[in-house]
Amino acid sequence: MEFASKPIRVGQKPESAFKSVIFPIYQSSTFAWDDLESTPDLEYTRVQNPTRRALESVIAALENAEFCTCFSSGMAAVMATFSLLKQGDHLLIASDIYGGTHRLGVAHLPNLGIDVSFYDASNPDSMREAATDRTRMVIFESPTNPTMQVMDIAANVLVAKSLGLLVVFDNTFASPALQTPLEFEVDLVLHSTTKYIGGHSDVVGGAVATKDPQLAEQIFEFNKNVGCNPSPFDCWLTLRGVKTLALRMERHCKNAAEIARYLEAHPRIRQVYYPGLESNPGHTLAKVQMNGFGGMLSFDLDGSEEQARALAKDLSFFILAESLGGVESLIGYPKLMSHAGMTEEERLARRITPTLLRLSVGIEDSRDLIADLEQALKKLG
Repeated sequence: MEFASKPIRVGQKPESAFKSVIFPIYQSSTFAWDDLESTPDLEYTRVQNPTRRALESVIAALENAEFCTCFSSGMAAVMATFSLLKQGDHLLIASDIYGGTHRLGVAHLPNLGIDVSFYDASNPDSMREAATDRTRMVIFESPTNPTMQVMDIAANVLVAKSLGLLVVFDNTFASPALQTPLEFEVDLVLHSTTKYIGGHSDVVGGAVATKDPQLAEQIFEFNKNVGCNPSPFDCWLTLRGVKTLALRMERHCKNAAEIARYLEAHPRIRQVYYPGLESNPGHTLAKVQMNGFGGMLSFDLDGSEEQARALAKDLSFFILAESLGGVESLIGYPKLMSHAGMTEEERLARRITPTLLRLSVGIEDSRDLIADLEQALKKLG
Protein backbone atom coordinates (compact mmCIF):
# COMPACT_ATOMS: atom_id res chain seq x y z
CA MET A 1 0.00 0.00 0.00
CA GLU A 2 1.32 3.46 -0.91
CA PHE A 3 2.10 6.00 1.81
CA ALA A 4 -0.82 8.40 1.17
CA SER A 5 -3.31 5.52 1.33
CA LYS A 6 -2.11 4.10 4.65
CA PRO A 7 -3.57 6.70 7.05
CA ILE A 8 -6.93 6.43 5.31
CA ARG A 9 -7.17 2.66 4.87
CA VAL A 10 -5.08 0.89 7.52
CA GLY A 11 -7.08 -0.43 10.49
CA GLN A 12 -10.24 1.53 9.70
CA LYS A 13 -12.74 -0.71 7.96
CA PRO A 14 -16.40 0.33 8.39
CA GLU A 15 -17.35 -0.39 11.99
CA SER A 16 -19.29 -3.65 12.34
CA ALA A 17 -22.40 -2.53 14.21
CA PHE A 18 -23.47 0.40 12.05
CA LYS A 19 -20.94 0.34 9.17
CA SER A 20 -19.76 3.87 9.92
CA VAL A 21 -17.18 4.98 7.35
CA ILE A 22 -15.27 7.05 9.91
CA PHE A 23 -13.78 5.01 12.73
CA PRO A 24 -15.74 5.68 15.94
CA ILE A 25 -14.64 7.22 19.22
CA TYR A 26 -14.97 4.44 21.77
CA GLN A 27 -15.53 6.78 24.70
CA SER A 28 -15.69 4.06 27.31
CA SER A 29 -13.40 3.60 30.28
CA THR A 30 -14.16 -0.11 30.61
CA PHE A 31 -15.37 -3.09 28.57
CA ALA A 32 -17.61 -6.00 29.55
CA TRP A 33 -16.31 -9.51 30.19
CA ASP A 34 -18.24 -12.46 28.74
CA ASP A 35 -17.16 -14.69 31.62
CA LEU A 36 -14.34 -15.27 34.11
CA GLU A 37 -12.75 -18.10 32.20
CA SER A 38 -10.66 -15.89 29.90
CA THR A 39 -9.44 -12.29 29.85
CA PRO A 40 -11.13 -10.26 27.08
CA ASP A 41 -9.17 -8.62 24.30
CA LEU A 42 -10.17 -5.21 25.64
CA GLU A 43 -10.85 -4.63 29.31
CA TYR A 44 -9.88 -1.08 30.36
CA THR A 45 -9.00 2.03 28.36
CA ARG A 46 -5.83 2.76 30.31
CA VAL A 47 -4.56 -0.54 28.91
CA GLN A 48 -6.01 -0.34 25.40
CA ASN A 49 -8.93 1.12 23.46
CA PRO A 50 -10.23 0.43 19.93
CA THR A 51 -9.74 4.04 18.76
CA ARG A 52 -6.20 4.09 20.09
CA ARG A 53 -5.50 0.72 18.52
CA ALA A 54 -6.59 2.05 15.11
CA LEU A 55 -4.26 5.04 15.45
CA GLU A 56 -1.36 2.83 16.51
CA SER A 57 -1.85 0.60 13.47
CA VAL A 58 -1.72 3.65 11.19
CA ILE A 59 1.45 5.11 12.73
CA ALA A 60 3.14 1.70 12.64
CA ALA A 61 2.27 1.39 8.94
CA LEU A 62 3.58 4.89 8.18
CA GLU A 63 6.89 4.20 9.94
CA ASN A 64 7.20 0.71 8.38
CA ALA A 65 7.14 -0.65 11.93
CA GLU A 66 5.55 -3.78 13.35
CA PHE A 67 4.43 -2.17 16.61
CA CYS A 68 3.38 1.22 17.93
CA THR A 69 2.27 2.52 21.32
CA CYS A 70 0.58 5.91 21.62
CA PHE A 71 0.99 8.24 24.58
CA SER A 72 -0.62 11.31 26.08
CA SER A 73 2.26 13.54 24.92
CA GLY A 74 5.53 13.49 23.04
CA MET A 75 7.47 13.83 26.31
CA ALA A 76 5.65 10.79 27.70
CA ALA A 77 6.89 8.92 24.61
CA VAL A 78 10.45 10.10 25.26
CA MET A 79 10.22 9.00 28.90
CA ALA A 80 8.90 5.61 27.80
CA THR A 81 12.07 5.00 25.80
CA PHE A 82 14.18 6.13 28.78
CA SER A 83 12.27 3.66 30.97
CA LEU A 84 14.22 0.91 29.22
CA LEU A 85 17.24 2.07 31.24
CA LYS A 86 17.93 1.06 34.81
CA GLN A 87 19.86 2.50 37.74
CA GLY A 88 23.57 2.70 36.93
CA ASP A 89 23.09 2.90 33.17
CA HIS A 90 24.50 5.69 31.04
CA LEU A 91 22.57 7.55 28.32
CA LEU A 92 24.04 9.54 25.44
CA ILE A 93 21.95 12.45 24.17
CA ALA A 94 22.83 14.37 21.03
CA SER A 95 23.88 17.88 22.02
CA ASP A 96 21.67 19.40 19.32
CA ILE A 97 18.21 18.17 20.37
CA TYR A 98 14.78 19.34 21.48
CA GLY A 99 14.99 21.30 24.72
CA GLY A 100 12.43 19.11 26.48
CA THR A 101 14.52 16.00 25.87
CA HIS A 102 17.61 17.83 27.14
CA ARG A 103 15.72 19.00 30.23
CA LEU A 104 14.38 15.53 31.00
CA GLY A 105 17.87 14.06 30.73
CA VAL A 106 19.53 16.70 32.87
CA ALA A 107 16.88 17.39 35.49
CA HIS A 108 15.19 14.03 36.07
CA LEU A 109 17.16 10.99 34.94
CA PRO A 110 20.01 11.54 37.43
CA ASN A 111 17.40 11.30 40.23
CA LEU A 112 16.70 7.77 38.95
CA GLY A 113 20.37 6.83 39.05
CA ILE A 114 20.86 7.15 35.29
CA ASP A 115 23.92 9.08 34.15
CA VAL A 116 23.59 11.37 31.14
CA SER A 117 26.16 12.97 28.87
CA PHE A 118 26.13 14.51 25.42
CA TYR A 119 27.78 13.88 22.07
CA ASP A 120 27.94 15.63 18.71
CA ALA A 121 25.66 13.72 16.32
CA SER A 122 27.18 15.60 13.36
CA ASN A 123 30.37 13.69 14.21
CA PRO A 124 29.21 10.12 14.95
CA ASP A 125 32.69 9.07 16.07
CA SER A 126 32.31 11.45 19.02
CA MET A 127 29.92 8.81 20.37
CA ARG A 128 32.89 6.54 20.96
CA GLU A 129 34.65 9.19 22.99
CA ALA A 130 31.58 9.92 25.12
CA ALA A 131 30.54 6.28 25.70
CA THR A 132 31.51 4.30 28.80
CA ASP A 133 31.18 0.64 29.69
CA ARG A 134 27.81 1.54 31.23
CA THR A 135 26.36 3.26 28.16
CA ARG A 136 23.18 1.52 27.04
CA MET A 137 21.30 3.97 24.83
CA VAL A 138 21.72 6.89 22.46
CA ILE A 139 19.05 9.35 21.32
CA PHE A 140 19.27 11.86 18.46
CA GLU A 141 17.12 13.65 15.88
CA SER A 142 17.31 15.05 12.36
CA PRO A 143 16.67 17.71 11.26
CA THR A 144 17.50 19.18 14.64
CA ASN A 145 15.51 21.64 16.68
CA PRO A 146 15.94 24.54 16.10
CA THR A 147 18.97 24.91 13.80
CA MET A 148 17.84 22.28 11.28
CA GLN A 149 21.10 20.36 11.16
CA VAL A 150 20.86 17.17 9.12
CA MET A 151 22.45 14.24 10.94
CA ASP A 152 23.65 11.15 9.12
CA ILE A 153 21.25 8.56 10.50
CA ALA A 154 23.04 5.55 9.05
CA ALA A 155 26.45 6.70 10.30
CA ASN A 156 25.15 7.33 13.83
CA VAL A 157 23.45 3.93 13.90
CA LEU A 158 26.60 2.21 12.65
CA VAL A 159 28.70 3.60 15.49
CA ALA A 160 25.97 2.97 18.06
CA LYS A 161 25.59 -0.67 17.02
CA SER A 162 29.35 -1.20 17.16
CA LEU A 163 29.12 -0.09 20.80
CA GLY A 164 26.09 -2.31 21.50
CA LEU A 165 23.75 0.62 22.13
CA LEU A 166 20.01 0.86 21.78
CA VAL A 167 19.22 3.61 19.24
CA VAL A 168 16.29 6.00 19.74
CA PHE A 169 15.40 8.55 17.07
CA ASP A 170 13.00 11.49 17.31
CA ASN A 171 11.28 11.82 13.92
CA THR A 172 8.92 14.64 14.89
CA PHE A 173 10.38 17.35 12.63
CA ALA A 174 10.40 15.30 9.43
CA SER A 175 7.39 13.04 10.04
CA PRO A 176 7.21 9.62 8.36
CA ALA A 177 6.14 11.38 5.17
CA LEU A 178 9.74 12.56 4.72
CA GLN A 179 11.85 9.86 6.37
CA THR A 180 11.47 6.45 8.01
CA PRO A 181 14.39 5.95 10.43
CA LEU A 182 13.65 2.27 11.08
CA GLU A 183 14.92 1.68 7.54
CA PHE A 184 18.33 2.77 8.85
CA GLU A 185 18.22 0.12 11.64
CA VAL A 186 17.11 2.54 14.36
CA ASP A 187 15.58 0.51 17.23
CA LEU A 188 12.88 2.92 18.35
CA VAL A 189 11.39 5.92 16.56
CA LEU A 190 9.33 8.41 18.52
CA HIS A 191 7.01 11.30 17.71
CA SER A 192 5.24 14.13 19.30
CA THR A 193 2.04 13.40 17.36
CA THR A 194 0.93 16.86 18.47
CA LYS A 195 2.95 18.13 15.53
CA TYR A 196 2.81 16.98 11.88
CA ILE A 197 0.99 13.69 12.50
CA GLY A 198 -1.97 15.42 14.17
CA GLY A 199 -1.35 18.50 12.08
CA HIS A 200 -4.08 20.84 13.32
CA SER A 201 -2.84 22.17 16.70
CA ASP A 202 -5.90 20.76 18.47
CA VAL A 203 -4.57 17.68 20.26
CA VAL A 204 -1.48 16.65 22.27
CA GLY A 205 0.00 13.18 21.93
CA GLY A 206 3.04 10.99 21.37
CA ALA A 207 4.01 7.65 19.87
CA VAL A 208 6.83 5.11 19.90
CA ALA A 209 7.21 2.66 17.00
CA THR A 210 9.54 -0.32 16.57
CA LYS A 211 10.08 -3.57 14.71
CA ASP A 212 11.27 -5.36 17.86
CA PRO A 213 8.53 -7.29 19.73
CA GLN A 214 10.42 -7.33 23.03
CA LEU A 215 11.01 -3.58 23.00
CA ALA A 216 7.39 -3.05 21.97
CA GLU A 217 6.17 -5.08 24.93
CA GLN A 218 8.35 -3.12 27.36
CA ILE A 219 7.12 0.21 25.96
CA PHE A 220 3.50 -0.97 26.12
CA GLU A 221 3.92 -2.13 29.73
CA PHE A 222 5.38 1.23 30.74
CA ASN A 223 2.36 2.98 29.23
CA LYS A 224 -0.06 0.61 30.96
CA ASN A 225 1.60 0.78 34.36
CA VAL A 226 2.29 4.51 34.46
CA GLY A 227 -1.01 5.50 32.86
CA CYS A 228 0.27 7.96 30.25
CA ASN A 229 -2.23 6.76 27.67
CA PRO A 230 -4.06 9.15 25.33
CA SER A 231 -7.83 9.51 25.60
CA PRO A 232 -10.07 7.94 22.93
CA PHE A 233 -11.10 11.40 21.73
CA ASP A 234 -7.46 12.52 21.42
CA CYS A 235 -6.71 9.38 19.41
CA TRP A 236 -9.68 10.08 17.16
CA LEU A 237 -8.58 13.67 16.54
CA THR A 238 -5.08 12.46 15.67
CA LEU A 239 -6.52 9.73 13.46
CA ARG A 240 -8.55 12.37 11.62
CA GLY A 241 -5.58 14.70 11.27
CA VAL A 242 -3.09 12.11 9.99
CA LYS A 243 -5.31 11.27 7.00
CA THR A 244 -4.03 14.37 5.19
CA LEU A 245 -0.38 14.06 6.25
CA ALA A 246 0.95 13.37 2.75
CA LEU A 247 -0.93 16.31 1.23
CA ARG A 248 -0.05 18.68 4.03
CA MET A 249 3.65 17.86 3.93
CA GLU A 250 3.80 18.65 0.22
CA ARG A 251 2.48 22.16 0.93
CA HIS A 252 4.58 22.64 4.07
CA CYS A 253 7.73 21.79 2.10
CA LYS A 254 6.81 24.02 -0.85
CA ASN A 255 6.02 27.03 1.32
CA ALA A 256 9.08 26.60 3.54
CA ALA A 257 11.40 26.40 0.52
CA GLU A 258 10.00 29.63 -0.94
CA ILE A 259 10.29 31.45 2.39
CA ALA A 260 13.82 30.15 2.97
CA ARG A 261 14.94 31.48 -0.42
CA TYR A 262 13.29 34.83 0.29
CA LEU A 263 14.99 35.15 3.68
CA GLU A 264 18.37 34.02 2.36
CA ALA A 265 18.36 36.93 -0.08
CA HIS A 266 17.22 39.52 2.47
CA PRO A 267 19.89 41.97 3.73
CA ARG A 268 18.56 41.88 7.32
CA ILE A 269 18.99 38.12 7.67
CA ARG A 270 22.39 36.89 8.82
CA GLN A 271 21.78 33.14 8.39
CA VAL A 272 18.95 30.86 7.28
CA TYR A 273 18.81 27.28 8.56
CA TYR A 274 16.89 25.12 6.10
CA PRO A 275 18.14 21.86 4.53
CA GLY A 276 16.38 22.63 1.27
CA LEU A 277 18.82 25.46 0.51
CA GLU A 278 21.80 24.42 -1.59
CA SER A 279 23.97 26.58 0.66
CA ASN A 280 23.01 24.47 3.68
CA PRO A 281 25.80 22.08 4.74
CA GLY A 282 23.29 19.25 5.14
CA HIS A 283 21.58 19.71 1.77
CA THR A 284 23.25 16.80 -0.03
CA LEU A 285 22.70 14.40 2.87
CA ALA A 286 19.07 15.51 3.21
CA LYS A 287 18.48 14.64 -0.44
CA VAL A 288 19.75 11.12 0.26
CA GLN A 289 17.88 10.27 3.47
CA MET A 290 14.74 12.42 3.16
CA ASN A 291 11.84 12.61 0.70
CA GLY A 292 11.53 16.37 1.17
CA PHE A 293 13.08 19.16 3.21
CA GLY A 294 10.25 19.83 5.64
CA GLY A 295 8.22 22.78 6.83
CA MET A 296 10.55 23.97 9.59
CA LEU A 297 13.23 26.63 9.27
CA SER A 298 15.07 29.07 11.48
CA PHE A 299 16.86 32.32 10.78
CA ASP A 300 19.27 34.57 12.60
CA LEU A 301 18.35 38.23 12.32
CA ASP A 302 21.12 40.69 11.56
CA GLY A 303 20.25 42.98 14.43
CA SER A 304 19.69 43.10 18.16
CA GLU A 305 17.75 40.86 20.52
CA GLU A 306 15.18 43.64 20.91
CA GLN A 307 14.70 43.77 17.14
CA ALA A 308 14.27 39.99 16.96
CA ARG A 309 11.60 40.14 19.63
CA ALA A 310 9.90 43.04 17.86
CA LEU A 311 9.89 41.16 14.57
CA ALA A 312 8.24 38.15 16.21
CA LYS A 313 5.45 40.36 17.57
CA ASP A 314 4.92 42.39 14.39
CA LEU A 315 3.79 39.44 12.29
CA SER A 316 0.13 38.65 11.67
CA PHE A 317 0.08 35.49 9.52
CA PHE A 318 2.82 33.96 11.66
CA ILE A 319 1.34 33.51 15.13
CA LEU A 320 3.75 33.92 18.05
CA ALA A 321 3.35 30.59 19.81
CA GLU A 322 5.11 27.41 20.85
CA SER A 323 4.69 24.08 19.03
CA LEU A 324 4.88 23.36 15.31
CA GLY A 325 3.55 21.23 12.50
CA GLY A 326 0.02 22.64 12.27
CA VAL A 327 -1.74 23.97 9.20
CA GLU A 328 -1.25 27.51 10.50
CA SER A 329 2.13 29.24 10.44
CA LEU A 330 3.84 29.91 13.76
CA ILE A 331 6.90 31.85 14.80
CA GLY A 332 8.82 30.82 17.89
CA TYR A 333 11.62 32.33 19.94
CA PRO A 334 13.74 29.33 21.03
CA LYS A 335 15.54 31.25 23.77
CA LEU A 336 12.30 31.62 25.73
CA MET A 337 10.31 28.73 24.30
CA SER A 338 11.62 25.35 23.15
CA HIS A 339 15.09 25.74 24.70
CA ALA A 340 14.37 27.94 27.72
CA GLY A 341 15.55 25.15 30.01
CA MET A 342 19.14 25.50 28.80
CA THR A 343 21.63 27.99 30.11
CA GLU A 344 22.68 30.85 27.85
CA GLU A 345 26.06 29.18 27.46
CA GLU A 346 24.45 25.89 26.40
CA ARG A 347 22.21 27.67 23.90
CA LEU A 348 25.05 29.64 22.34
CA ALA A 349 27.10 26.46 21.96
CA ARG A 350 24.22 25.15 19.84
CA ARG A 351 23.94 28.40 17.82
CA ILE A 352 20.69 29.32 19.57
CA THR A 353 21.41 33.02 19.71
CA PRO A 354 19.19 35.79 21.14
CA THR A 355 18.39 36.78 17.53
CA LEU A 356 17.34 33.30 16.36
CA LEU A 357 13.72 32.86 15.32
CA ARG A 358 12.05 29.60 14.30
CA LEU A 359 9.27 29.28 11.75
CA SER A 360 6.76 26.47 11.49
CA VAL A 361 5.53 27.19 7.98
CA GLY A 362 1.87 26.34 7.49
CA ILE A 363 -0.21 25.64 4.41
CA GLU A 364 -1.46 29.18 3.75
CA ASP A 365 -0.61 30.87 0.46
CA SER A 366 3.14 31.51 0.51
CA ARG A 367 2.63 34.98 -0.99
CA ASP A 368 0.75 36.05 2.13
CA LEU A 369 3.44 34.59 4.38
CA ILE A 370 6.27 36.34 2.54
CA ALA A 371 4.36 39.63 2.52
CA ASP A 372 3.92 39.30 6.27
CA LEU A 373 7.65 38.83 6.78
CA GLU A 374 8.40 41.70 4.40
CA GLN A 375 6.25 44.21 6.27
CA ALA A 376 7.72 43.23 9.63
CA LEU A 377 11.31 43.38 8.35
CA LYS A 378 10.69 46.84 6.86
CA LYS A 379 9.73 48.15 10.30
CA LEU A 380 13.23 47.36 11.51
CA GLY A 381 14.61 49.98 9.13
